[in-house]
Amino acid sequence: RIIASDVGRPLADFRSLAEDGVMLDDAKEVIRTLVPMEQEIETGGGQWFRRRILPYRTPESGIEGVVITFNNITERRKISDALELAQREAIRANVAKSRFLAAASHDLRQPLQTLSLIQGMLAKKVDGEKSKMLVSRLDEALGSMSTMLDTLLDINKIEAGIVRADVVSFPLGDLLKRLHNEFAFQAASQRLQLRLVPCSVWVQSDPYLLEQMIRNLLANALKYTRTGKILLGCRRRGDKLRIEIWDTGIGIAQSELKAIFEEYHQLDNEARERSRGLGLGLAIVKRLGDLMGHLVKVRSQTGKGSGFSIEVKTAQKLLPPKQAPLEASVGVVKASPAVRGGAILIVEDDPEIASLLDMLLQGEGYRTANAHHGAAALDRVEGGQFRPDIVLADYNLPGGMDGLETAAKLREVLGRQVPVIILTGDISTDTLREIASKNCVHRNKPVKPAELLQTIQHLMPRLPTANALAVIATVPPSVFIVDDDDQLRASLRSVFEDAGRVVADYASCEAFLANYKPAGEACVLIDAYLPGMDGLDLLKRLREAGHKLPAIMITGSSDVSIAVKAMKAGATDFIEKPIRNADLLASVARALEQAHDEGKLQAWRDKSAAQIAELTPRQHQIMDLVVAGHPSKNIAADLGISQRTVENHRASIMHKTGSKSLPALARLALAASKPE
Repeated sequence: RIIASDVGRPLADFRSLAEDGVMLDDAKEVIRTLVPMEQEIETGGGQWFRRRILPYRTPESGIEGVVITFNNITERRKISDALELAQREAIRANVAKSRFLAAASHDLRQPLQTLSLIQGMLAKKVDGEKSKMLVSRLDEALGSMSTMLDTLLDINKIEAGIVRADVVSFPLGDLLKRLHNEFAFQAASQRLQLRLVPCSVWVQSDPYLLEQMIRNLLANALKYTRTGKILLGCRRRGDKLRIEIWDTGIGIAQSELKAIFEEYHQLDNEARERSRGLGLGLAIVKRLGDLMGHLVKVRSQTGKGSGFSIEVKTAQKLLPPKQAPLEASVGVVKASPAVRGGAILIVEDDPEIASLLDMLLQGEGYRTANAHHGAAALDRVEGGQFRPDIVLADYNLPGGMDGLETAAKLREVLGRQVPVIILTGDISTDTLREIASKNCVHRNKPVKPAELLQTIQHLMPRLPTANALAVIATVPPSVFIVDDDDQLRASLRSVFEDAGRVVADYASCEAFLANYKPAGEACVLIDAYLPGMDGLDLLKRLREAGHKLPAIMITGSSDVSIAVKAMKAGATDFIEKPIRNADLLASVARALEQAHDEGKLQAWRDKSAAQIAELTPRQHQIMDLVVAGHPSKNIAADLGISQRTVENHRASIMHKTGSKSLPALARLALAASKPE
């Protein structure tokens, strides 16, 4: 409301559009600094203005005041507020969706578990082709429903952050060939041609997660291809490899290329046919790609087909060390004969499921006892009525204690780490995080009877006499195992118990630290990569606490840098996956022996130093760079020699020291050096 006669009046005489007591001070600051100033102000009537103050420059470049402008931004603020409100509503809706899915999944899994147990027992009892066919059809229907629920679970696992990528170097060709063979029959049944272009390149990735990504893309290609062919192959670009899946399917509109990676988004399935899945396959591919740093791309043309690619890093081909047959490696779980007579405590509040589990396990020769909640389970054990070898518990239990809390109380009463299997239909992220942090085996409902029995066989300890049980309960463990892989942990335990050692195992470093009490001679095996506190962090914590517990780090075959860090952090030794039984037992025996006898440790160091002493100065120099993790190309550039010369020196170093792998060479070099 400024008029011509107002010119020359002090600015303070005018009332601003809004309560703006600092405008005059801001104007003085702009004149002093010549820096423009901007601020959003609100009027009493709900109007918003952007107030700008700029220095007023004369044609002679002098400053004679300021220019103050007010721009009405009310509509923009309303739109911004509406968008913010919509975003909050979307977040609330997403949380509500996740809660609904978790609750629906849990509620559906209970009756599915009942049906699965009934089907499993019927399959063993029915006679006649027609009856067997009907039972088989029931199994297929249950499998289809379970697969859908498991797909939902995969998404929640990734969101929960408990899916861990174990990146190793491996030949991609074997994985692609296996997937080609797996999908070839389905493609033939749809009269499609599935072609594989062989690949001999080694890559760096998690083979299991990468396999899931490619499997989802192949399944997607088969789903949307009516006629023609599907091509699976690779293209190499420098140090990267693109795994590509091309099809002659219906194609994807350009406007849909981003949306297809969203959850529950499906093309050409308005009726939501069950056979077409849930629309989560590509969402899982994208999330796993983000997790491992693998770029996922798609190109498509409507009516002509689509091409998906996964970009991975290439790796140097590794020569496999000489080792025993695959079955001898504890990295491969081999089904053991069924153990009869073991005692299993079933903690399940659903009477129908509890009864069916009771029938199933007793039919396999196990002794069972039932409890409907945690307090009843404790009463059974505390009263001496039942001493379980395994606890089988539902996660959601009435009475104030869930399955994990019940397991912890039972272990405390029993005075040992009794194996616990947690059955759950709850797929909420909080539940998954909690179960992942505990030393329990996690199985999703509905679990098939065969899968449950196999898990029990792996976990069931050897059955000593009652007197021997009492003795074992008082003997401190001589080996601690810390690894989040349930099957690997069970296999390692079996190897050590067969060798006569007392074992305690944990699924996380946090669980180990919470239960560890120094007593007697013992050592700990730690996986290098663990959710939460990792293996290196645990070594540092033990060292800071003054514990002299010998530690052995479990690493991948290419984790030279991790192996070096482990030994510098206090590890006695490290062993590589896949782990041979003989190497495993020898490493533990050496760790215990050296911890007990300082002379043995010094003898090992002296022997290592003698082997290293046979190297020439140049070889010693190259070995130090190799152990530090430098590639041959960089070493050649640093030393001013050819890469071929470096490779020749490396081969000679491996031969002279008798090292079969780079981690083995690192072990030797570190043992030969003086301890920090």
